[in-house]
Amino acid sequence: MTMMTAILYPVATNAELALSRPLGRAARESEARRRAGEAVVFATDTLGPAFATREAALDAYRGRVEDERTGAAPDPEDRYCRLVEQVADGAPRPKLAEPAYADGRRWPEPPKPPRTVWRLSVSYWRLGTAERPIDPPQARQARRTGQDLDPDALRAIARTPLRPTKPQQPLDIGLFEIRPPEAPHIVMPDE
Repeated sequence: MTMMTAILYPVATNAELALSRPLGRAARESEARRRAGEAVVFATDTLGPAFATREAALDAYRGRVEDERTGAAPDPEDRYCRLVEQVADGAPRPKLAEPAYADGRRWPEPPKPPRTVWRLSVSYWRLGTAERPIDPPQARQARRTGQDLDPDALRAIARTPLRPTKPQQPLDIGLFEIRPPEAPHIVMPDE
């Protein structure tokens, strides 16, 4: 019989304090709220220096993240950190490919991938009164207005949960369904 252990996320005002001096640790929001004495929000932020290789980042954060080279791993309740690969600051943004129709090929050779770096990502319970990052625009609004977004804004948009632009309308009837005239409150399948 295996025992399940929940991850105990730190409760703090930012990711740095989550690593160094958390107010406590909690698996659930209700526990985190009790430890903080106020509302909390689950957050995942990157911090620390950027490393050119995964191996260098694994060496720097030994004991905090799982190291597949040695098999070392933090205890199950301490797995709130992980390494993430990000496009390096200042790296050229990939451009949209245009069809080439040259030399019997429709598409040109794929571009060289951008330079990436490895950073530590920390998941924690952030205090509700703590200063939050600026809310990014919704992706569809940014696309419609043609905003030129920097890589940090794109990452923020990708991490933001989907939000509706207006309240959801009641569902309509399907393509092969009808409402009979004698009972318009009923939806029936149509043959």
